[in-house]
Parts: sequence; structure tokens; C-alpha cells
Amino acid sequence: MVQRQIPSWGDLSPLLRLRPFDPDGTRRRLAGALTIADLRRLAARRTPKSVFDYTDGAAESEISLRRARRTFANLEFRPSILHDVSEVDTTTSMLGRPAALPFSFAPTGFTRMMQTEGETAVVRVAERRGIPYALSTMGTTSIEDVAAAGPDARKWFQLYVWKDRSRGEDLMARAKEAGYEALILTVDVPVAGARLRDSRNGFSFPPQLSVKTFLDGATHPNWWVDLLTTPTYQFASLDAWNGTIGELLDSLFDPSMTMADLEWLRSVWDGPLVIKGIQTLEDAKRVSAAGADALVLSNHGGRQLDRAPVPLRLVPEVRAAVGEATEVWVDTGIMSGGDVVAALALGAHATMVGRAYLYGLMAGGERGVERAVDILSGEIVRTMKLLGVNSVSELGERHVRLH
Repeated sequence: MVQRQIPSWGDLSPLLRLRPFDPDGTRRRLAGALTIADLRRLAARRTPKSVFDYTDGAAESEISLRRARRTFANLEFRPSILHDVSEVDTTTSMLGRPAALPFSFAPTGFTRMMQTEGETAVVRVAERRGIPYALSTMGTTSIEDVAAAGPDARKWFQLYVWKDRSRGEDLMARAKEAGYEALILTVDVPVAGARLRDSRNGFSFPPQLSVKTFLDGATHPNWWVDLLTTPTYQFASLDAWNGTIGELLDSLFDPSMTMADLEWLRSVWDGPLVIKGIQTLEDAKRVSAAGADALVLSNHGGRQLDRAPVPLRLVPEVRAAVGEATEVWVDTGIMSGGDVVAALALGAHATMVGRAYLYGLMAGGERGVERAVDILSGEIVRTMKLLGVNSVSELGERHVRLH
């Protein structure tokens, strides 16, 4: 028989203690975000649908993005037990210099549209956390203003090849003058991908009022107040634009670019060169032979060619083919620190993350980006410890199995 009694106040009081209320709503929201998926849900609530979909979406049926994320979800870790993992070193080398974490912030366009602090918030977090940051050609803060916001950050500039080559040369000269360390040439955008969410939402830049956007804006008043009461967007590379994103890309970027144009690029840019958008072993060999300092296995986050190869699956064979001649980085589908560790174990020197920090930015501005880094770094450390490794350099294919 169970003996029962009426509980006394002394029995109940420890159970009734309430957590202190934090009046800072942003801090309160972010503290409850334990994963990047949590930040994504916050971002969806705080951002107009068309803007969130621009960040979250991919091309056509979005098969490329789903396949990339499914590949990460289906892989199997293989831990080794009974190792002293009381101390873990997450430092890696990118372009011959140390990075505190084995990822960089990937270049993303129109970032101030997602949250008004935009690129300056991201570069400040990068500076504090020792993470390289790449400013996009399609960024909404100028090259010089980003440099001023993060003077001690490792800054890279991402370039698309323009039909007007003199514009590209001017951008590279500005980046060099402002102290940008490396150039990232993105090569998988001869034309814009068919991003159907954007078309269905009537998405344009800058946002234009319609019945749909007005009704959506009524449920996101803070976003619209920020848009209307902060300085107008200042592009990294443009004076102004009115139209859709696809129209902008197709009007500016050169679909006739070939490998021969790398010689022109090298004649203008004398710093480290990264080629982003490699999707086959053959192309990886070509850009490595052409002298790229690093290549990024990437299908543009699934935003260009649907049914493109999954970049993560290319890592082992590309690393074996190029060896140490060219650093091998990978992006697309990375949503956790475990994803980062898996990519490193398969042979990547480093990774790039884009959507993960953008969800944080939309969820809480600069503090949201910081929270995204906290989440990723915590997951990286925990995964490494559970695998039985002390440093990034110890990770290898014995720690992961692709399915």
C-alpha cells in the first residue's frame, strides 16, 4: 500500500519557484532557441513572408536543397570511446590563417532587407568570434561601410563576373583598398535560377506595396517601421535597382564567362582566390590546376539548378583528387554543428554557412547572429567530444558513414 499525505507548503514551495521574467523580449526569445531550426521558426514569425521565403527558398521544386539536408540527416556518425576529451580545439586554417571555428559566414545578398542591421551586424559578430565573413556583390551595405563596422574581422569579397568588366575591376580595387583579404568568385550563376516562391510572392527589390504585401505588413509592423525609418539600402556594387531579383541577375552577370577569364581575374586581383559553385570532380580539378587557393563545393544552397549534385557527397573524391594543392570547402544544407563536423570528417578543410546565420539575423538582429554562432559552436564541440576527438585535424572518414 502507498502511504499518502497532504503536502505542506515546504513541500510545494520548491516546485512553485518561477523563473525571473526577462523584460528584454529579444533576449527572451533568443534564449529559448536551442537549434538553428528554432531560429528559423522565430525568423518566420518576425519577417514578412516574401522576405522569409527569399531566404528560406530554393529553385523550382527545391529538390536540390531537400536532398542536401536529407544527406546530412541520413549520415551515420561512428564514435570512438575512452579518449580524454576534456579539452577540444575547434580552430582550423582557412587560406593559410587560423579561424576560431571551422566555418565562415557565406556571402548573402540583400541582407538588410532581412533585418535592418544587415551586413554590419554580421561582420561585427564575425570580428568578435574569429570567423571570416564574405560580403556579397549583392550586399546592401557598401564595401567601405562593412570594413568600418568590422575593422579587425577577416573580410572576403564575393564577386560575380559582370558583362561590364570595368565594374568588376572597380569593385576589386575598392575591396583591396578597404582591406579585404580574399576574393570569392561565384561561378554557378550564368543566369538566375527559377526561384518560384519569389515569383509567387511577387517579390521585388526594394519591396513594393501591393494588397498582399500590405496585409502581410500589418502582421509584421516592426519590420516595416525599420524599413521606412532607417537609411535606404546602399548596395555594395550598385547605385540602385527596381525590379525582381532574377531580372537584376540576368541584366548584370556575364553568361559567356569561361576558364580563360580566370587569367583576367588574376591580372587584377593579387590576393587569395576562392572559386565557389563547383559541382563536379572534373571542374574541381580544373580550377585547382588553374591556381585557385580554395574551391567551394556548392550548388548555391539549391537556389540555381534543381536536381544538382549534393555538395557533401563530392567532398571525399574531390579532396583525394586535389590533395593539399587547393583547400576544399563545402556549403549547402548545413543546419547544425553536427553537419559541420560531418563535412570535416569526410575531408573538407572548412565549411560555409549562410541560411543558418540569416535565420538568427531575422530572429534578433546582431544578437540573433551571435546566438546562431553559439548554437553551432556548442554543437561542434559536443559532437567532437562524443566522437572522441580533441581537434578538427583528428576528424577523418572513420568517424562518419554516408548512406
